Parts: sequence; structure tokens; C-alpha cells
Amino acid sequence: MIWLLFGLLLLLATDTSEGNRVTVTTDRYTRVTIRRPAEGPNCSVCVGEDFSQTCGTKHIITVSQTTQVNFTCSKPQNIFTIEINRNFDCSKPCTYDSIRADWSTFQDFNRRFTWKMKVTYPKSFQLEFPAPGLRQIQSLEQCPDKHLYSILMYLRTGPVNFGKFCQNGTITRIQIVWKGRITLEVPSGTTPSSFAIKYSEAVGSAVAIDAVLSHGQADTDFLSASGIPADCTITWNFVLPPKHNFTVDFVKYNMPECQSKPVKVMYQQANMAEVEKTLLDPQPSNYQGNFSLSLRNCDIKSAGVLSGLFLHFRVSVFRSGFPDLCMMDLQTDEGLSLQIEKKNQDSFCEMGVNTVVQEKIVVPAGSKANLSFLDCPKDNLLLTATKTIECGGLSSCLEGKTFLTIPVVDSCLPLPLSQVMWVLNVPEQGSVELSSPQGSLYLSVPGVQECGDTLSALVSEADGVDVGRFCSASKGIIQKVQISSNITVTATAEGNKDLRQEKSPVLNVSFSSEVSDTFIYTVSPLISTPVFLVTPNWPGAMKPDSTTSWIVNVPEEYGAQLCFINVSLPVCRNSHAEIKIQEQGSTVETGFRKDEQLVLKHNILRSFSLSMSNCELEEGKFAVLSKISLQKKPRNLLIIILGVVGALLAVMIILLTVVCVVRKKTRKMTNPYSIYIPKGNASLPSDATLPNTRAYNESLAYTVTDEQNEERGPDEDAHWPFLAPPITFIPFRPCTPLWHLDSFDYEDRRMVDNKLSTFKSPGEANPIRLSAAEPALLPEPEPDSSEPVQFDQDYDESM
Repeated sequence: MIWLLFGLLLLLATDTSEGNRVTVTTDRYTRVTIRRPAEGPNCSVCVGEDFSQTCGTKHIITVSQTTQVNFTCSKPQNIFTIEINRNFDCSKPCTYDSIRADWSTFQDFNRRFTWKMKVTYPKSFQLEFPAPGLRQIQSLEQCPDKHLYSILMYLRTGPVNFGKFCQNGTITRIQIVWKGRITLEVPSGTTPSSFAIKYSEAVGSAVAIDAVLSHGQADTDFLSASGIPADCTITWNFVLPPKHNFTVDFVKYNMPECQSKPVKVMYQQANMAEVEKTLLDPQPSNYQGNFSLSLRNCDIKSAGVLSGLFLHFRVSVFRSGFPDLCMMDLQTDEGLSLQIEKKNQDSFCEMGVNTVVQEKIVVPAGSKANLSFLDCPKDNLLLTATKTIECGGLSSCLEGKTFLTIPVVDSCLPLPLSQVMWVLNVPEQGSVELSSPQGSLYLSVPGVQECGDTLSALVSEADGVDVGRFCSASKGIIQKVQISSNITVTATAEGNKDLRQEKSPVLNVSFSSEVSDTFIYTVSPLISTPVFLVTPNWPGAMKPDSTTSWIVNVPEEYGAQLCFINVSLPVCRNSHAEIKIQEQGSTVETGFRKDEQLVLKHNILRSFSLSMSNCELEEGKFAVLSKISLQKKPRNLLIIILGVVGALLAVMIILLTVVCVVRKKTRKMTNPYSIYIPKGNASLPSDATLPNTRAYNESLAYTVTDEQNEERGPDEDAHWPFLAPPITFIPFRPCTPLWHLDSFDYEDRRMVDNKLSTFKSPGEANPIRLSAAEPALLPEPEPDSSEPVQFDQDYDESM
């Protein structure tokens, strides 16, 4: 029993204990009221210090005050409401400010923001709402964002309630006479929006509401204020989009009891006379242009909410003119779908599918649709045709090539075909191969080599990463591109060109078994012009963990120079980004990684492959721009080497032959001859006996004169022998060469300094006539083998 009593006292103490203390500060325009309903849980709000607190069900914190606030219950946010009031009294000089719910205290409480405005009577003030404005609702409706606005006007006859409003509407301005109030209710747990209302003084004493209606077909409801005084007029000014019509319908109205003058509704348009109607008359229908609707109350007999004037009307806006119609049937072209969208969303173009206005038209594959276009210029619409090509099984797709041709689109569409997309789905363990139907593909590299005005096709992977933009051209170098993933090929027309005028295929497509790399390019560089190769998605980053290879075919008589122009290497999370070069038929690879120095120029003598592999990136990107130039290479190195070796062997053989012949002749020659030509008559050396004296030996020496250079230096007076002495002395045989001569290659070294030539032409020897009388040749004497010929020692040494 004692424990039960202790628990009850603890519960009461907990219920009456203080909550979290909050410091509240107000400025000179703001007053805060904390209140709770009269009937509710026992909870109080307390202000002041611990020993001088005052508690109650309501407390007002006046302007320019700082107060400590706490509560006697644990969850006061479920009981109390916080009211934040601000006054703008501009009947005297004041600073106009924007109205915004910027109170950050008590976020967990239900809050009611109130702004009161006042100007000198009978002036008025206006409230301007930022786009998209306010939307008027009926009393039981709720706002989607839980921000509920109420607007009240105070006249000398009493308050006039304009009703409730939410954000995201068509009302952009409200003008109120003399004095008014705006209230915003925000529930607990909701952060106030930054919606700001501009407050300013206006000229005149009219009560007006401005609304800007959206383009397209739409219905908007408006409610008149309740409590409209006698003879008071409220005006709605409507701004319509160009080329739109309007119709006004009275949904509901309450006719007051008038004394004399009835309730009137007046319509006014620019440059037109005012039209006056009653609440019972038919209202304007299918009119075009901006207009004003004014509601003027009568002189009522008695004032009251139930008996007062009230009008609920609706303004319907729709397009004027006659649309272009097109019946689109895609049931006969398998996999073809269409999409139409506006390039400029602010245009007056109105599109529809089966009488439903839409901002974008999509006609699915295999369907039919009635399309309508109203005031839609051709250059403002983008028509895209999408063709899906499936390859269900690799065996069924290996039969041949598929041509990517521009699909046939019904001519009833009043716009050009701007873009065609082919979605190519590759089967498992398969790849897709692209080639040019006109020869070779040309890769467009921004700022380096571009396709120009020709039709181009952008190839992208399924995840949106670009492989490259290609076109067919005479200067193309790419024979084929192999990709081991699903791709999208997009052909885009330049300017306002209609792709339906293109009759030739854009690309050839075939499917094959899966390739080893993500991308493989087979290229044949041009002889006359350098070509550029870039990694996929250039100048962006190459896809992580992907590989790219170029198979470069080099003509037999040419070599290739590979230069890396722009290289960006990443920082890898693991492994490395690599660049490899391998000549055809060789097992040697030249590789480079991040931790190695990249050689920027390579001379390659034959066809080769260039491979690049990316890693899992940590930072940076992997992107490479390279250039290939072909150069005429010199004659085959092996042929040159063999030619040099052969020439050397030939020279050596000739030299050896000469040496051997000379030695053989030297041994066998027993009757050497020499020629002596004195100034007198010619005589044969055998006619006289050669003295064996040194004086005679010296008499056979002749002075040699160099006609090309007479100044010979210190040896200019030296005497040189005409011919070297023979080894044996035998009577001379005139005009007989030492050896048989068949060419000019032979010369007697003893005749080098002799200006007399014993031969006129190659071939047989031709003796030179030495005198006028031709001497008869003497028969050769037979050598005496019994006694060898002895050389005089002095003669031999002198020679």
C-alpha cells in the first residue's frame, strides 16, 4: 500500500514538473501568444525565473521582449498553439517589408502566423504572390503542403472574408482597401516554406484579384468574398496565354434580397465595349483574349452571411484554332516506336494523343494512335524514331549483316524526322560488329578530325557511355568496330534536315561470338594523312575496368610512327592502367603502366596492335589521344646486308685472284720485257748488252713531272724509275702486256706514273707504234737452262 501511494505521488510530480525551458525574443513589430483551449489536459505555461514564475493557460510576449518559457507537462506541443503576430501600420510612414513565415522557435507546436496591414483610408494596399501564386479553395479543402492561408479585409461596414488559399495557383495579386489581415496556419512538425508575399501601397480604392491562367486546356474555380457590402464591387482580372479561348460558367451563387438595383456582372476586354449581365444570364463562351469580370452587389435590404451575395464560378481555358491530325499505325514495323517532344516548352504548341493534351507524345511499338498538333511550328518539335533489334540466340544471328536504314514514318506528321535510334541487344557470350556500307568508317574527334556535314552516328553503351561518333567517308580508316555489350546507335540530322531523305544505310551490323576486349577497332591508316585514335568516351574518361584494342594494318612497304599526343593516367584503387604495343608475328610486348615512364613516340616496321586497359578508379581518369603516321621505309634491311656482304666477298675474291696470278706469273716469267724510247730511232732492248754498272743503272732513270700539280714539295726534283726492273733479264718483247687483259679493271702498278697507255680499249692488247718503220718481231730466245741468269748486285739494289 505504501509503495502504491509513493508511485501515485511520483506520477503527479512528473505530470506537473517543468518541461524544457525556451528563451523567446521578439522585435518591435512582433508579438507572441501562447494559448491552449479552455477545455483540455491540465498543463500550464510558465514564464519568469524559478522563484518568480507565473503560470497559466495563456501568455502574451509583447514586442521587444526576452522571456524564459517552460511548461508543466511533458508534451505541451499537443496542447498549446503558438500565435506570431506582426503589424504593418502604414497610415504613417513605414518601411514596407516582405511577409514571410521566418519564426524558428516552437517548431514542434501548431503555429498561426498573422500579418496585419493598414493604410490611410480610402487608399488600398496590394499583396503580390510569387509564382506560381495562390489557389483559392473551398472551406473544407486541405492544402497538400499543409500551409493554409486566409485573407480578410476590414471595411467600415465590417469584415470581408476572401476565403482560404493554398500555394501553387493562378492568383498573383490581391488589392485590398484600407485595412486587412493575412493568416498562415502551419501544423506541428512542419517547417514553414520560404513563400514570400510582397506588401506595398496601391493607388485607388478598388478591390481586385489578378490571375494568370496556364496554357493548354484547364479549368480554374474562383470564389467571391463573403460579407460584400452594398454597392461594393470586386473585380477579377484574367490573363490568358496567346491563342487561347475562355468560357465562364457559374457553378453556384447566392442572390441577396435587393431593394432596387440588382446584382450585376460586367465583362470587359481590350478595345471592346463592356458587356453587362445578371447572375441568371448565359455567360461568355468561346471568347478569345484577356478579360475582366466584375461583380457588383446591390443595395441589400439586410446584411448577413446567409443572405449575402456569394458567387462560385469557373473559368475554362482551351486552345483556339484547328489542329493538324495524323493517324499513326506502327503495327506493321516490328520494334519501331515514336517520340515527339517540344524543343521550347514556352511555345504555344499544343499536342494531343487520342484527344488528350500532352507535353510529350510517345507512340509505343505495335500500337495505333490519333495525334493532333495545334500551332506547332516544325522547327519547334523533335521527332525521334526508335528501332529495337533483338538477337535472341547467337546461332540465329550469324546468318548475315543487318542494315541500319532510316525507318519509314507516315508523311501525315507535319514535322521532320530529327533523330533515329537503334537499340541493339547482344545475346550472352556474343558481340556486335559495326562497319560502313560505303567502305570505311571515319571517327570524329572534337577539335582534331570531325565528320562535317555528313550524316553521323553516335554509338553509346547501354549505360550511356559514348563509344564514339562515326560517319562514312572516303578518308575513313576503320574497317570495323567490335563491342561486347548492348549498344545504342543514334543518327542525328544537322539543322532542320529531314532524315527521311536519307536512302542509304547508316551502318552495317552483324553479331558474332564474344570478343576478348570491351572494344576492338580494326584500322588501316592512310598513306597521305595522319590519323588520330582516341579512347572511348573521349575527351571524357574511359570506362573503369574496360579494355580497348586497335588492330593497325600497315602496308608492306611502309612503317608506322605512333605518337601519344594527350595522355591522362588515373590513380587506381587496385591493379594498374596499362598501354601495350605488340608487332604482328612477334611475341614481344612493349608495355607501360602508371609506375613506368611512357615513351611518347614509337617507330614500328609492320602491322601491330595497340591495347589499353583501365582499372578501378580512385581518382583521375584514363584518356588517351594518339596519332599514327605512315612513312616509306628503306629497302629491306636483309637485302642491304646481303648486298654489302656479297660485294665484300667479290672484292676479296678479285684481290685474292690478282695476288695469286701475280705470284704465279712472277715465278713463271723468265723473259720479262721493258720498253725504252729514246728521242732518236727506236731500238730493242735485246740489241745491246746492258752494262752491269751503277752509272748505267742511274742513266735509266727519268724525271717525272706532275702536270696537275707542278709544285710537289721537297721531292719535286726526285728521279723515279719508269718501270720496275724485271726479276730476270731476258730480251724484251715490244708492246706485250704482262698479263692477258679483258677489262679496264687491270692496270700494271709499274705503269701508274707513266702517262703512256699501252691499251686503247678493253679486250686484246694493241701494240703502240714506236717509230715510222715497224720493226719485225724477233723470235723468243730459248732459255738456257744449263746456266741461270745472274742479276748484278748493284743493278738489283739500284732498282
